[in-house]
Amino acid sequence: MRSAERDDLPDEQITRNWNELLQELRVSQTGVQILSGFLLTVPFSQRFGELSSEQRNAYLAVLCCSLMATGLIIAPVAFHRLLFRQQMRPWLVAAANDCAKAGLVMLALSTCGGLFLVFDVVVGRTAAIIALAIGLVFFAGLWGGVAAVVSVRRGRD
Repeated sequence: MRSAERDDLPDEQITRNWNELLQELRVSQTGVQILSGFLLTVPFSQRFGELSSEQRNAYLAVLCCSLMATGLIIAPVAFHRLLFRQQMRPWLVAAANDCAKAGLVMLALSTCGGLFLVFDVVVGRTAAIIALAIGLVFFAGLWGGVAAVVSVRRGRD
């Protein structure tokens, strides 16, 4: 049986790809916006002044990653709005795909960085480094590794 993608005309395929990508972005947008919003409030908490300079630097790195994730994940919407009705859907799909991938990387980094910061404040630097490493392996394995294995297996079929 042939896949729906093979049966689509090029315009139908690119429209379907665009719609699928927008659905994926909707899922990630909410999470990254909540994370960014929360991070923006942290400096106004009572204990923020007690952080070491390394912890403040880690916080700023996490905040920057989160805001970059927000920008990258929302960028396809801005691209679409600015290029609306200019017959650029193939470019939009390719650019949105690149932004979504980069946004997910930044989301994983900001999440792992937040994990590092919490562990550093609560139990210390060694535990924080271990938590960071586990978090990075987790996201790389779950988001990247699983997809790579499926892709390789599909190539063998």
